[in-house]
Amino acid sequence: MKTVIMSMITGIIVGIIFTMLKFPIPAPPTIEAFMGIFGVWAGAAIVDRLSK
Repeated sequence: MKTVIMSMITGIIVGIIFTMLKFPIPAPPTIEAFMGIFGVWAGAAIVDRLSK
């Protein structure tokens, strides 16, 4: 759980810095794109668990 919280804090800091520097946010702009990335991660996690 600690790594999840640290990842969220890091993401917030990066989001603030990118916005202040007027850079485009390095994240999917829609929920569909986000779910696609999540699906890739979930597929990899399933294969990893099944191969153990």
